[in-house]
Amino acid sequence: MTTVSELPSPLTLLPRAQAGDEHAMNHLLTAITPYVARICRSITHDDGADATQEALLAVYRGLGSLREPAAFYGWVRSVTVREAIRTARRYGAESCCSEVDSQEETNPLDAVHISDVLERLSQAHRQVLTLRAYGLSEEEMAEVLALPVGTVRSRLFRARRRFQEAWQPSAA
Repeated sequence: MTTVSELPSPLTLLPRAQAGDEHAMNHLLTAITPYVARICRSITHDDGADATQEALLAVYRGLGSLREPAAFYGWVRSVTVREAIRTARRYGAESCCSEVDSQEETNPLDAVHISDVLERLSQAHRQVLTLRAYGLSEEEMAEVLALPVGTVRSRLFRARRRFQEAWQPSAA
């Protein structure tokens, strides 16, 4: 049995998968599943498995439209975020975007504190902060959330302020 670590690089598999090689496509999807699942869990919380499945299906269907192999991970991230938000809306997830994936944190307690502070914010504020944490621009967030860019900017400004107030209550 082949493990994920033994698979060729997704960027190596990409041209073959786009050309219709089923084995390459299967290996490609297997290789990106942990990445996709991590993003989906942070956005949908309890519906992460459903969102992951929807995102992988969207990647499978849309892979032929990807023209620049170097943009693969950015494209996968965009597709995944869009599908995760759709899944959260479909299931009416109250906890949408309640957690930030913090694999880069040096202190594990910071991730706990960040999640705690995010839980105290409104769903709209959690959404924009989480999407920003994944590197989406205000325009991309507006497209994903189906909101005007001005609304996204306003929410982002207020969300940052609320987060700072909750993070450092003595500074308020």
